[in-house]
Amino acid sequence: MRTPTSPVISTATQVEVRSGVLGRHLRQFNYDFVGEYPESQPVWLNAKDANGELVGGLRAYVFLYWLRIDSLWVAESARGQRLGTRLLAEAEARARTLGAHSAALETFEWQARGFYVKQGYEEYGRIDDYVKGFYLASMKKKL
Repeated sequence: MRTPTSPVISTATQVEVRSGVLGRHLRQFNYDFVGEYPESQPVWLNAKDANGELVGGLRAYVFLYWLRIDSLWVAESARGQRLGTRLLAEAEARARTLGAHSAALETFEWQARGFYVKQGYEEYGRIDDYVKGFYLASMKKKL
């Protein structure tokens, strides 16, 4: 039996998520420890071919002065042309203008660990056997 003061857990609605109330509460809590900081800023890049087709892209955001890279993808047809390098360099440049001092990401071993090492990232952690015997690498770089 639930008491009147016991919180009820439910799925957040789209309206509740878009309102940003939860994020504002967390920011207020964080400010007590690290001082005020800008809200999360997106860094979203697309690369399109001459026909306007997407051949690459990057999705990231700057939060607490770190560029957090969520996704970087280059189509098979566009690989070997340094498109991934260009996308990453552009994201890092934009992040620096937003105040970022470092970047971080995660990549599976079958994805792009070697690419990121060539771009100056270093592995600082790993979860072995994350999926089907493959590891997930956590990587970072000073910008």
